[in-house]
Amino acid sequence: MPTVEVSDLKDSDFLLDVRESDEWTSGHAEGALHIPVSEFVARYGELAEAAPQDGRVHVICRSGGRSAQVTMYLVQQGIDAVNVDGGMQVWESAGRPVVTDDGKPGHVL
Repeated sequence: MPTVEVSDLKDSDFLLDVRESDEWTSGHAEGALHIPVSEFVARYGELAEAAPQDGRVHVICRSGGRSAQVTMYLVQQGIDAVNVDGGMQVWESAGRPVVTDDGKPGHVL
């Protein structure tokens, strides 16, 4: 499973958040694309449109389990995808910004 540490992510990296909508609403990484794992296959086209051509997709969830599943699916589709180890829990504990949809400080459920 290709993985990356939160500390290795740059602000310019493309981030795909696969948590459910209530988790996203509570707080997420600014600029991330949100496609819940429960809707991922049906909404795959959104990722294809938004992801950088020939770029890497960094997949994140709360702790790394759901994002690992999506990462494996994407790798099987030939996409350069990596799982963000520890997910949004590590993101938040590392002091990385967590925001709500209106840009206010959020928190990880």
